[in-house]
Formats: sequence, structure tokens, C-alpha cells
Amino acid sequence: MAVVELRDVSKIYPATVKGGAPVVAIDNVSLEVEAGDVYGIIGYSGAGKSTLVRLVNALERSTAGQILVNGRDIAGLPERELRPVRLDIGMIFQQFNLLGSRTVARNVAYPLEVAGHSKESRTARVAEMLDFVGLADKAGAYPDQLSGGQKQRVGIARALATQPSILLADEATSALDPETTQEVLALLKRVNREFGVTIIVITHEMDVIQTLATKVAVMDRGSVIERGDVFDVFSNPQQAASASFVSTVVKGVPSAAELEVLRARHAGRIVTLAFRDSSVDQAQVFGELAGAGVAFEVIYGGINEIQGRPFGHLTLSLTAPDDAAIDAALGRIRSLTTVTEAR
Repeated sequence: MAVVELRDVSKIYPATVKGGAPVVAIDNVSLEVEAGDVYGIIGYSGAGKSTLVRLVNALERSTAGQILVNGRDIAGLPERELRPVRLDIGMIFQQFNLLGSRTVARNVAYPLEVAGHSKESRTARVAEMLDFVGLADKAGAYPDQLSGGQKQRVGIARALATQPSILLADEATSALDPETTQEVLALLKRVNREFGVTIIVITHEMDVIQTLATKVAVMDRGSVIERGDVFDVFSNPQQAASASFVSTVVKGVPSAAELEVLRARHAGRIVTLAFRDSSVDQAQVFGELAGAGVAFEVIYGGINEIQGRPFGHLTLSLTAPDDAAIDAALGRIRSLTTVTEAR
């Protein structure tokens, strides 16, 4: 069941200068986020991903299309009817957005105050959330006394205070160092697993999608250009922008310029082998080369994992007493995986 569904949604801003063209931030986007998903939306700066997530909780109003949250179209709702919808949608931000004049406990309590919860229920819920994020001992501290990772944990606790079914994370780890990022991602995994919260993650970082998301949409210039299961999209990208993100964590087939450098360094025949999931047995591939008397050296590429499933490319330099041995070995390997030979 889709808990968030966008149908042909567009967002167009008026021209910023007289005589200028309107700015199309979101261009006819359709998406379905099912209950329990961790849905990543990835794109470079200006792709429209942050605008998209602000449409989901109506912080921005769409120009066209339908935005359904738990089956209800919120695109045209008046402000007074959006309040209960927003209570079911938590949000965490890149810059934390904590209130500096409030303690950690009072920051977490803030959405409960707005929702009209009693003092007793607020106190109990705040204690529960701070314990969940590992900050029970920081209840009386102020935001400027916390590290970046601790601030984001407070942000997560605050976002979960009203027990939302949907959590929006807008570049939630971009301001954090790599180690702290992994800690925050592990916490978000717990939120999804233990509370069943559906999470929509906005990011420009492939590592975040690789670690956290189950499904992904790739955005470019306001449009969704590719979508699907994370492994399927990034192990076999169909669009240049998707391939560009994959290249940040694992190298694919070398470019023409890279091939020139490799040829200058290695005298053998250069081939690239694709490895995807468990369908290709590396030991069997290398065994075919060794059995044919072909010496090989890995000179480019790598293997990575998404959710425990390996994918990647390895570029090899092959040498043998004659080309026939290499041709025979590659013929057998082509029945196992894709072989790209440098020309």
C-alpha cells in the first residue's frame, strides 16, 4: 500500500527577474512510497529533491498534480486541515533546526506542546525518545553544548515525538563527519525496523542510499529519471546521472582517457568483467583464466555491496603465450558474465 503517492506533480516558481522564464523545480513527477519503505531520493544540487520533499508535507504547494498521504490528497487542503496530516509526518533537517533557548528535553517536547498533549504525557514521551536515541543524560543540556551527531539525534527524537508513520530526512547527514554519519544511519535503520516508520531520505550522497535505502529515485533537473530497488538501479544504471553516483563508490568500465593510462602501464590485453550479485562466481571466472594458462592482473575497478549483495566491475590485464588461449578463456567466461574488451 502506498502511504505517499505523487501523481504528475509539478512545482513552478515565477520568474525571478522581469521578462525572465519561470523556474520549473519539479517537472511532472510520479512516485509511490509503500508502507515500511526506506525510499531514497538522490540527485545533485538543484535537481529538485528538497523541493519535492517539502511538497509531501505541504510546506510548499504544488503547481499541478496530486499528492496523496495515506490516501488523502493534500495538494489543495486549506491550512487548518493540514495540521493533523503534518502531525503524522516527522522531519529532520541538515542543520538540525533546534531551538537554542530550549533544553534538549524541551526541544523534543515542542511538537507535543503544539499538538496539545498534557505535561505528564509530554514528560513520559520525551524520556522515552531520549532513551531511544541514547541521550537520556543530555535532557537538561542546551543545543550549543552538543556535538553535531548529538544534535541530529535530538532532531530525530523530536521528529518521532508525535509517533508519526512517515519520517522525512532532508540531507540529514550532510553536516556530519563519516563516522557520525554511520551512527545516524544506524539509528534511522532502527527507527524503520522497530517502529515501522516509513522513511523518505533526500540526499546527494551515494553512501547514504547504499547503507540505508531499500528503494531509490534518481532526480535530475526536476524530473525522476530512474527508480526502483536500490540494488537494481545502481548495479545496472540506465542513465548517466545514476552511473555518476555509482562511480563515487565503485569504478565501472574505464573511460577512453583512463584506458590510455592503463595501456601505457600494462602490456596485456585489457578486458572488463561485470559482477552482479551471486549470479557470477568470481572463483569460476578466474579459474577459467588459470586453466587456460592465462596470467591476469586486476588493474582497475572494484566490487561493492548494497544490502549484502555484491556488484561492480574488474578490469584485467591478460597475458598468455598466444591470443588463442585468451580467446578460448574469454569465450567460456562470456557464458558466465558480461565481458567488455578494450579497443
